Amino acid sequence: MKQQTKVVLSPKEREMVTDAGLILTKNAIIGKVYAVFGMLSDEYSLLLGQFPQLSEDAGPRSPKISKGEQYEGLPWVMLDHPRHYRGDDAFGIRSFFWWGNYCSITLQLSGTFQQKYAPILHQNLAGSKDWFIGINDDRWQHHFRPDNYKPYAEWNGDLGSLPFIKLAKKIPLTEWDQLDQFFTCNYAQLLQALSC
Repeated sequence: MKQQTKVVLSPKEREMVTDAGLILTKNAIIGKVYAVFGMLSDEYSLLLGQFPQLSEDAGPRSPKISKGEQYEGLPWVMLDHPRHYRGDDAFGIRSFFWWGNYCSITLQLSGTFQQKYAPILHQNLAGSKDWFIGINDDRWQHHFRPDNYKPYAEWNGDLGSLPFIKLAKKIPLTEWDQLDQFFTCNYAQLLQALSC
């Protein structure tokens, strides 16, 4: 007969498992992130409307807010607007909240959108010191470790030759009060960088 191993909680785990307030506070924070992203989706729609060609390429899909619990073991919330993902063609801007880490904004282009916008982006972002370029083959990675992102100013490649384009910026969660400005300013900067 196989002996069962007893599952034991550490003192810290015992303290946490009996504290309902911990989860209630976490849920309240996630609710506030949803509220921020809801307001941002309205602002993003207004900004995107100022760029008719980008609005046409982005397509008619409405913004989408999603959440999960397990990006590298931690909760996350994201807003995709625009979100045009069909086959090899992608044109999306993702606003991302990652518990315990940061918020980020990411432009993702592939297929026909990558070929169309790569030369414009290269010209408009030349010398940019605050954007990061995705260098990983997995387009769904969002961490900013050196195997995933590199400062754009240090990268010397051709945007058109990448398997996809990912440009991103992040802000620490300690700067929560600046999130609205971070997201709207960088969203507008991405739209301008995609324009002739």
